Amino acid sequence: MISKVIITIASLIGLAAFANGFFMLIDPEQWYWLVPGVPERGPFNQHFLRDIGMIYMLIGVALFYGVFYKSVLYKKHRFLLWLMPISWLVFHSIFHAWEVVVGISGPEALHVDFAGVTLPAIVGIGLLYASYKLQGKE
Repeated sequence: MISKVIITIASLIGLAAFANGFFMLIDPEQWYWLVPGVPERGPFNQHFLRDIGMIYMLIGVALFYGVFYKSVLYKKHRFLLWLMPISWLVFHSIFHAWEVVVGISGPEALHVDFAGVTLPAIVGIGLLYASYKLQGKE
């Protein structure tokens, strides 16, 4: 049961990350203006947004790969596969909090960023913990 929950959550985060990254690649300016809080963080930079879009797409691919690969040996290593992309999500969230702490952004940024930055990091930590605990038990 818990494995199905992990698979569902990882699939949802993977889909959201991939879709976000794809949007950033195909229409970075539209993404820039549609995502709350982004324009307040600095000027539009097409190159930078496409770079970050590629990171999000890779995060999505890594999560999906961990979900759908059928090898029993591989399932034992899902934790290792997910460690780096989820670490990026966590450090990204910490960076956004740091910007508030040092005064670059106002405290309202934490609320604006929560669904797209902080929540995926928190859920990702939960996925890592669960995949670590389930290593070799699937």
